[in-house]
Amino acid sequence: MAIGFRIFPSPKRADPALLERLRALPVSNVSDNMQRCHGTNLEPIHRSGKMVGTAFTVKTRPGDNLMVHKAIDMAAPGDVIVVDAGGALEQALSEWDFPVYAAGVTHRGPYKDGPGEINVVVSVGGMVVRPGDLVAGDHDGVVAISQEDAERVITAAEAQHKKEQASLAAIGAGTWDRRWVDEALEARGCNPAG
Repeated sequence: MAIGFRIFPSPKRADPALLERLRALPVSNVSDNMQRCHGTNLEPIHRSGKMVGTAFTVKTRPGDNLMVHKAIDMAAPGDVIVVDAGGALEQALSEWDFPVYAAGVTHRGPYKDGPGEINVVVSVGGMVVRPGDLVAGDHDGVVAISQEDAERVITAAEAQHKKEQASLAAIGAGTWDRRWVDEALEARGCNPAG
């Protein structure tokens, strides 16, 4: 289906309490609890900081940012503008002080004549993002979680993060139990002694 000039109503915003819980987690822990289905080629372009919010989506033709500008006007505080420009890497993206993730950057400036669509399902970095999804980004990459799955995924990621923090503390204290390695090898028919 061709991209038109369409603007759909803003999605239901994500629960602020879930967003705060998500903010406390590494994206890698969240991704691990979603079968690692995060945007694999999206890199942080900004200097530092984490991004967490509600997906406000834009689909535009490659190299055009007219509807991105409209999305900036429409987005509410806490929204994350997610742009599907067809995977084009030929147009410019500047470094800003707020979190920006992209597949690449260039010196070439964008067109501003459309077409484009706002609040539609998009695909960025190999990841499908729907309007209203919870979105988080850190130095590991970007992940989008549907509102329907958010409680389950965040709860599982919190448990994993707590377990990893305990492991790191045990490593630091010199008390980490490494028996699991030999047990896993023996269970697979390998003699861990060689």
